[in-house]
Amino acid sequence: MIKILLLAIGVWLIYILLKNYRRSVDKDEEATPPSPIEEDMVRCAQCGVHLPKSESILSCGESYCSDEHRRQHQD
Repeated sequence: MIKILLLAIGVWLIYILLKNYRRSVDKDEEATPPSPIEEDMVRCAQCGVHLPKSESILSCGESYCSDEHRRQHQD
């Protein structure tokens, strides 16, 4: 009778450990931030700083980090 009770407790402990492990793995997957979307980088024709293409100002085939730099470069 004691052997059956010890076996049942052992199976129950293994079940609990596996359940907790699965929860921790699921939390780690949820906590992992999504990978950033890759975007082309361009260089400001005036100051040389690199910035995402979507944030740049395009004028006469050149990219600029701000409207002020666009005006300075064209003058």
